[in-house]
Amino acid sequence: MPTYTPKASEIQRDWHVVDAEGLVLGRLCTEVARILRGKHKPIYTPNMDTGDHVIIVNADKVVMTAGKAERTLVYTHSGYPGGIKSETYAHLHARKPADAVRKSIRGMLPKGALGSQQLRKLQVYAGPTHPHTAQSPQTLEFPSAKAR
Repeated sequence: MPTYTPKASEIQRDWHVVDAEGLVLGRLCTEVARILRGKHKPIYTPNMDTGDHVIIVNADKVVMTAGKAERTLVYTHSGYPGGIKSETYAHLHARKPADAVRKSIRGMLPKGALGSQQLRKLQVYAGPTHPHTAQSPQTLEFPSAKAR
């Protein structure tokens, strides 16, 4: 029996919206990365982008447990020798909450061109509104991932 590989015309991409208010960052990111990769679909293929689009709203209200926000360091590098900079996740989240969530999800996607293609289907907004209402996104619920 030959292995089934979906054609690009057979892949149907849906839009999902996630309200991140009160959700734990790691649990949110693993579920969003799973949807971006397409692992929730029966036509999932590891070497193809079969995932859906995801919109995250209220990224400024996501939480980290057990004081990890003050302990976890986030690194950036300018590309020049000695150009590495570090800051705590709490400082990055206070400064740019959407970038902090995007960076966490990016680390859970494949490295290379496939991961970049999957990351382009992610939109993160710090506030409760988004400009993607024309796509009529479906709401994703994470009841077990609520912070205590």
